[in-house]
Amino acid sequence: MRQHILRELPEEACGIVGGREGTSKTVFEIKNVLKSPVRFRMEPGEQVRAFLEMERLGMDLLAIYHSHPRGPSEPSQTDLEEFTYPGTPYLIWYPEGEDWICQAFLLSSNGTRKIPYLVVE
Repeated sequence: MRQHILRELPEEACGIVGGREGTSKTVFEIKNVLKSPVRFRMEPGEQVRAFLEMERLGMDLLAIYHSHPRGPSEPSQTDLEEFTYPGTPYLIWYPEGEDWICQAFLLSSNGTRKIPYLVVE
């Protein structure tokens, strides 16, 4: 994910994390059709292909990820208005100095809740 978000700068990058039993197995990089530094919308065909591949491999949707190249470190108002997978963690990458940090959130119509996760590289 980190390499993907760095390649897409200054635009937001987005994608899907698939896996089994709560452990990620693959990351599907999806094109941001908005080509925006402040919003993302996944390219529909790539998104469908990712879901079909996860199904073929017996994987579950574990998370949706995207970057906030200019911040904030939590879901934006637009993220809250446009999220489409309730119950699925949203991973948000944002810059902090020279590094990139990732935080996980559950989004709902009632707002957001930060949740724990573990990234292993």
